[in-house]
Amino acid sequence: MIRPALAAALILGLAACTAPAPRNVAELPGWGEDDLAAALPPFLAGCRPPAIPTEICAEARALPAGDNAAARAFFERRFTLRTAGEGLMTGYYEPEIRGATEPSADYRVPLHTRPADLVEVDLGLFASDLRGRRTAGKVRNGRLEPYPDRAAIEAGNGPALLWLADPVDRFFLQIQGSGRVVLPDGSIRRVGFDGQNGRAYVPIGRILADQGEIPREQVSMQSIRAWLETAGPERAQALMDQNPSYVFFRNVPARPDQGPTGAQGVPLTPLRSIAVDRTEIPLGSPVWIVTKHPLTGAPMRRLVMAQDTGGAIRGPARADLFWGWGEEAAHAAGPMKEPATLYVLVPAS
Repeated sequence: MIRPALAAALILGLAACTAPAPRNVAELPGWGEDDLAAALPPFLAGCRPPAIPTEICAEARALPAGDNAAARAFFERRFTLRTAGEGLMTGYYEPEIRGATEPSADYRVPLHTRPADLVEVDLGLFASDLRGRRTAGKVRNGRLEPYPDRAAIEAGNGPALLWLADPVDRFFLQIQGSGRVVLPDGSIRRVGFDGQNGRAYVPIGRILADQGEIPREQVSMQSIRAWLETAGPERAQALMDQNPSYVFFRNVPARPDQGPTGAQGVPLTPLRSIAVDRTEIPLGSPVWIVTKHPLTGAPMRRLVMAQDTGGAIRGPARADLFWGWGEEAAHAAGPMKEPATLYVLVPAS
């Protein structure tokens, strides 16, 4: 005999499995709840071929600002749906850390600039099945060899853009890919991604979970940072070195009220920009996300733009939501690791 509660759960589960998939943009779950007028400016910022035809971009620019009904009608009329599938949504943000332009007793951690011998390769130029894939290395005796890993780079004397107070700050800055460095005089330097050593990204949170240091369900940016800060310098460095991926930086002129520049070359918008796997979702594409808030559990169903990429973002329904900058953004982005369904809005032919 099936108990009533179990029967109800089975019925609800069956209903969830057999719920019809949306056939068009207007049928997206939660579509009528989002402020699509607010999604229009970030869409326009990255609206360009090949993802979006020129005539669609021109029509979007002619829409009246702040008109939610007009924006809604535009997306419903001009786009069809492609379901990317069910996957994982994480979060990222723009950190703010202490630094200086010269090394000192307080600032001894170099933030490296791109080395002159780093060569990036677009593998898609050599094989069609590698379209969108990239690697990096250095040329020696006419051959491209793997670039040194994290430990080797940090043991060397590469060129430094700035000097930071804390190696853990540098590590998390590399994960985020951009940030704001507060100098001793209070001024701010914006730094952004300027290349990567081609090594595969290894999440150290997974290592800590595998070793029993942090329960798997409690792994987050905050818990990883707490472990690094209490483990002692040698253990912390040994763990960070297990991620061989290394990111280099450059100065990025930008307004303080704008987000960092993403892989598409436009400023990221808090809660409207995501990082995607560009081999699965073209940069510039509008994407409808169905997930939940990492702190409150409330549904998050909104239109976002594929405007960035990330070393750990791989797969058709894998995305990273940009939360903005400052402590509030860090508080939400750090623990975000939620199931998500992604729908790509494809220009109608």
